[in-house]
Amino acid sequence: MVFKKITLIGTSDESFEAAADNAIDRAQDTINNVHWIDVKELGVEIATADDREYQAEVEVAFQLQE
Repeated sequence: MVFKKITLIGTSDESFEAAADNAIDRAQDTINNVHWIDVKELGVEIATADDREYQAEVEVAFQLQE
């Protein structure tokens, strides 16, 4: 098996957990054969957001088709 990893950043105005869930949901909706996801980094955007924008950087690993 061969896997590829990509990085996604999910956002939410609710929480870090919701931001990570948004990234995971999007990955599962658009990428085939997702096997695992690692949360790499969390952050909060405050400079340009009306309120806090929670961010979760996730690394998505999926199996390449043979």
